Amino acid sequence: MKPVIIRNLGRQPYEPVFEAMKAFTEDRDEHTVDEFWVLEHEPVFTQGLNGKPEHLLNPGDIPIVQVDRGGQVTYHGPGQIVIYTLIDVRRRSIGVRALVTALEQAVLALLKEYGVDASTRSDAPGVYIDNRKIAALGLRVRRGSSYHGLSLNWDMDLTPFDRINPCGYRGLEVEQLANLGITDEFNTIAWRLCSHLARQLEYTMPANQGDLPTVSEIPAIPGKA
Repeated sequence: MKPVIIRNLGRQPYEPVFEAMKAFTEDRDEHTVDEFWVLEHEPVFTQGLNGKPEHLLNPGDIPIVQVDRGGQVTYHGPGQIVIYTLIDVRRRSIGVRALVTALEQAVLALLKEYGVDASTRSDAPGVYIDNRKIAALGLRVRRGSSYHGLSLNWDMDLTPFDRINPCGYRGLEVEQLANLGITDEFNTIAWRLCSHLARQLEYTMPANQGDLPTVSEIPAIPGKA
């Protein structure tokens, strides 16, 4: 069992966090402790390395950011739980497919706690409820370490998803926890999801952080040990 640092960054614009993830990954060494960054984003569409412009139907006033994860376009906004997984996958001997599976299984375990039946799809990473997508995944591995991670729709305005083909799938519907009658607060759900993810990846969770306190700033290069 390895330790993991969990940081709740609160609500943040996308690009500074993206730059911080890249800096963390570039500057970490073999002793750097792995981290989960938990946050919400201001409204943004992110377009992955394989992104095709035709999947951006009507972005309007929501900014579009080109990113270095795999996949197509997705939406991030307030009311969505985002967890970025900054992991030395080489040190942990974790392949990308195994990491994707761990992210999916953590979301499935969380939903099971709430009595929600969900599933994955072999043709499209993520978690689905009756073919409606509730969690999206995207990863980048550089220098033997991963960044980006997963997003889980909690209690948000889902209409921006109508402006895109989510993850490149025309007509794909989305779902959120609030529509399923789940009323727990952001921090409660995020902590439970982090716990399931730590269990999947065999991390030791930090003690006494069940309320997931929020930090005030994005550290430029956090977690150097």
